[in-house]
Amino acid sequence: MTSRTRHCARLGIVLLGICCIASGVYLFRNWIDMFTRMRGQEMALSPNSRSFEGWKVSPLPLDFDIYLFNWTNPEDFYVGSSKKPHFEQLGPYRFREKPDKVDIEWHNHNASVSFRKKSWFYFDAAGSNGSLWDKVTTVNSVAHSAARRAADNYFARGAINLANKLYGQRVTTTRTVDEMLFTGYEHPFISVGKLFSPQDVPFKRVGYHYPRNGSSEFDGGINMFTGADDIAKMGQIHTWNNLTHTGAFEGTCGQVHGSMGEFFPPNLGTKDTVYMYMPKMCRAIPLDYVETVTVHGVTAYKFSGTRHAVDNGTLYPDTSCYCVNGKCMPSGVINIGPCSMNASVYMSFPHFYMADPSYLEAIEGLRPEREKHEFFMTLEPNAGVPMDVGGGFQANYYMEPIPGISLYENVPTVMIPMMWCEERVRVSEEIAADIALVPLIVLLGQIVTGILLAGGLICTCWYPTRQVTHFCHSDPKAKASVLRPLNAFGVNSTAATAPVSQLFRNNISSSGNERVGVRLLDYNRDSGIRQENGTMESMHRERLISEASPDVVVR
Repeated sequence: MTSRTRHCARLGIVLLGICCIASGVYLFRNWIDMFTRMRGQEMALSPNSRSFEGWKVSPLPLDFDIYLFNWTNPEDFYVGSSKKPHFEQLGPYRFREKPDKVDIEWHNHNASVSFRKKSWFYFDAAGSNGSLWDKVTTVNSVAHSAARRAADNYFARGAINLANKLYGQRVTTTRTVDEMLFTGYEHPFISVGKLFSPQDVPFKRVGYHYPRNGSSEFDGGINMFTGADDIAKMGQIHTWNNLTHTGAFEGTCGQVHGSMGEFFPPNLGTKDTVYMYMPKMCRAIPLDYVETVTVHGVTAYKFSGTRHAVDNGTLYPDTSCYCVNGKCMPSGVINIGPCSMNASVYMSFPHFYMADPSYLEAIEGLRPEREKHEFFMTLEPNAGVPMDVGGGFQANYYMEPIPGISLYENVPTVMIPMMWCEERVRVSEEIAADIALVPLIVLLGQIVTGILLAGGLICTCWYPTRQVTHFCHSDPKAKASVLRPLNAFGVNSTAATAPVSQLFRNNISSSGNERVGVRLLDYNRDSGIRQENGTMESMHRERLISEASPDVVVR
């Protein structure tokens, strides 16, 4: 191989190394975005996409558990009573939910889809702790709401007092679990209200989940982004009932945003906050990162509802817009009155978990526990796909005295727990195996990036390193010939050898004279010493460098 060929080969190797380094740096900075775009082209929601069928009808069994609070001592509920309201938790009453998306319309101009959610609920007696015929006593919210509406009108107060006596209304009502949940029950005030003001009374019956079963109107009309133009927007709600701002809360608190629960933004970090939109609460709930967990062998981030999610400005100033009409309750409850016909209903975590202690101090029977009452969403961070979901919210009624209404003039002010429900869903091992491909591909991209960077450095530095190594092991005469041109730049022996003084230690003899002794050994080098006739041309010898030697610097 000629010297010219060797030179071209060396240059080619160096250029290859530079290209590898440039490619590695590019992948290091852009691989995640590149993979996200590639995945978005395949996963973006459309009638023909892989994600459509799983989005329209959930492939996982959904268990909807409901717990009711039975009020055991309502007769002791009056101002001055020595007993606190006591509640016992009934349930869970488990229902198997069969959800579906109906009235689907695609909007290509803004890459979104409109739909309504329709669910059927079937009672699971085997998975329940109780029957639908269990009796439960709870607050008579209809009678109290009617009294609140009439509080400022003298004639209306008289009509309410008369109606309370006529229909035998009490502070509480006792119904079966079936009536309290999906079937509902008739209330005389509802019937009267529909006669005088039908527009203000849209329902015929009363029930916590009436008329949710089989209804497509319960959660309202939803429009969300499909991710066709930006995969990071996939599953994010755009409008609710054609509104981008609900008007239930002021400022940013009333904005419609967040996920509907099926998809979340990809490439999540531990400092991110995800939002889940709750139609019946007219707001988005923030979920903050709390820990890294493993679900079926897949690493996932657990995002949980913290005190920030149920605050109203008491702890976090940015949540002060959740105060309604300037009325701010102690932290831990959310006023959803503007979203529920101005009823005095407040939402909280179950058993007032993470709420102000005053709520628990006013009643008996509730015990908050993180393991049972935490609201969380465990997501695979690269894909933003839910892997484990659990928790729920509790509905409470704010009972307060109403002057002029005899039934409520002597009641204390207490937040009464009514019920709470939760939905727990965990992906199967088969689905988890599919999800695990996403972080695997991300890892492979990072490995390729590392290989490119390492290979590029080796190729780029190979020839210069080889030359330096060869020079260090070359003949001393050859080194001298290479270093001789330095004299042209004014490098003299004294300046060149000055730093050598740092390597020697001064020795002071008994006579007080400063002397430095250095023993230099000549050694056999292939390039400088040859053997002839079995004897060496140059023998190992020692010499003591004197103080006058130019090789020694005396300090």
